Amino acid sequence: MNYLIGLIPALGWGIMPLLATKAGGSEKNQIFGIGAGASIIGILAFIITKPSVSWQAFIFSMVCGAIWSTAQIGQFISFKRMGVSTTVPLSTVFQLVGNSIIGTLWLGEWQGAKALTIGFGALVIVVIGALLTSVTDKNGEEAGKITVGNVLFLLVTTIGYWVYSVFPNVFNKINLGAHSSEGIFLPEVLGILLGALLYLIFTGELKTFKDKEQYLNIIPGLSWGIAAFAYIFAGRGLGTNTAFVLTQLNVIIATFGGILILHEHKSPREMKYTVAGIICIIVGSILTIFA
Repeated sequence: MNYLIGLIPALGWGIMPLLATKAGGSEKNQIFGIGAGASIIGILAFIITKPSVSWQAFIFSMVCGAIWSTAQIGQFISFKRMGVSTTVPLSTVFQLVGNSIIGTLWLGEWQGAKALTIGFGALVIVVIGALLTSVTDKNGEEAGKITVGNVLFLLVTTIGYWVYSVFPNVFNKINLGAHSSEGIFLPEVLGILLGALLYLIFTGELKTFKDKEQYLNIIPGLSWGIAAFAYIFAGRGLGTNTAFVLTQLNVIIATFGGILILHEHKSPREMKYTVAGIICIIVGSILTIFA
């Protein structure tokens, strides 16, 4: 049963980009939908589990969620610029490399020569994987989708994910009162919704509430919320390392879902490089656990 629960995050996070792209609309519609859908799951989970959470932890978690939303907005924009099958592998690599470097330099992870060798060797493998997935045979406008500018934009917006990933360690360093994993889930997803609303306000796009896509995108938000809540129990039942490995399957689902469901065309040569790249990313991700 624990392994079935562990597959829920991979499935939910893997199909979320596909559902959001199918629902359509702009990144403004999509980030609102993620925030609203995840908040529905968060409210239901809070009512059912009745967790404990201090007001300090509640506010801190909302800030975490709002910061996460900035990275997700960048990913939604990148879906349109480069496609899901290209964006997801690159984003995964950027997150893994950034989180690993932060963990090593700031949090004291990967201590010792053996850990550093395995860890940075794994990062080299995932970077090679990212390069392989970005290989293209296309010319002209199609080739222009995978540009240095588009890749850098995705990298810069990924900073929001890096900051978000550091916050659990901050929880352990400062006194935020009593809280549980279930308790901070609701304020985190409310923070995502808050981040989405602030984005709409500051971009002057409140008119998007008249778009049907604004509400269709709640469906991928439900998918994301279920996956995120299930990850709490997957980590508890299987251990963080095993749960993390299972979540890497979301890269396979999103990448090949983009090709098969969203019809993001890949030539036979591009497909070979994409498959090789995905294998490298997954292998490298797993190796970081042993560092």
